[in-house]
Amino acid sequence: MGEPTTTAPTTIAVTDPSGAESGREPLPPLTPVTHVPISALTTGESPRSNGTDIERCRELAETEGELPAIVVHRETMRVVDGAHRLRAAELRGDELIAVRFFDGPARDAYVLSVEANTRHGTPLSRAERTAAATRIIGSHPQWSDRAIAQVAGLSAHTVAALRQRSRERTAQSNSRIGRDGRVRPVSSAESRRLAGKLMRSDPKASLRQIADRVGLSPATVLDVRRRLDRGDDPVPTGRRTRAAGPAKPPVREERDARDSLDALLHNLAKDPALRFTDAGRLLLRRLHRQAVSTEEQASLLDDVPAHCAVPVAVFVRRCAERWLEVAEELERRRCQPA
Repeated sequence: MGEPTTTAPTTIAVTDPSGAESGREPLPPLTPVTHVPISALTTGESPRSNGTDIERCRELAETEGELPAIVVHRETMRVVDGAHRLRAAELRGDELIAVRFFDGPARDAYVLSVEANTRHGTPLSRAERTAAATRIIGSHPQWSDRAIAQVAGLSAHTVAALRQRSRERTAQSNSRIGRDGRVRPVSSAESRRLAGKLMRSDPKASLRQIADRVGLSPATVLDVRRRLDRGDDPVPTGRRTRAAGPAKPPVREERDARDSLDALLHNLAKDPALRFTDAGRLLLRRLHRQAVSTEEQASLLDDVPAHCAVPVAVFVRRCAERWLEVAEELERRRCQPA
């Protein structure tokens, strides 16, 4: 086969045509092409449930010239992309094959395999893409629904539904599923401490990213951040010893927050900087429209027709995410020196 070819490395990463964040970390670049003995390679971890298509392998074996380089996970020497080309090379009696190595962890090698198989060759079936997305949700829970959808060739809505079902299946007796569909531990002390560690190790991580990784609500993660900013323990005093005693019903932080909204808005309305300026009054009106009391919430839930429940839930969740971004930015500005 001659000396190894020295072509430039290729970066495998999902690009977001909108220019927004993709919600995932880019995978490491592939190495330049080299040649390795076919006997040193193994197959496996393919998103294809039926394995290789022997007729396709025979067609490739009959082509003239060298086959395009396959992708191999260097640590395990498993083929990430190119099982048909590997089998074709074996049928031709080749001893060496062109290879680009991937040096990331095995869980990322599987993502690369799914990504490659959805972009070229025989398309993955719907069942194969669904199975692949479910596995990636488990191995990369911090990735956004959109990022996983781009890799697996599904819609973000489908991935969100798969993530929800995965959470329901893995919920244990020490966890509960909230009304918002999120799984949270009954005692959140350890999760709060873990959230605090993640904030210290990765200050740029968003509240939503940390919430997904530790199993807390973004509102609770925001409370952890505020406590750390004040130099307080991330776990409230009343929660630090809960695990040592008998199990108790979870504290209803969400209810307390709703019940205090009226008082908070009343205090804001008394602030001259808001009350006597056009911009301030506009802000107060916007905040007032967003506030939902306990009674209003019950009435609102009763008024939503069953067939509108999902689109209304999606709309409300997206509004909540937008307001959470506003809250994060306000928190950051508060922490910046004047």
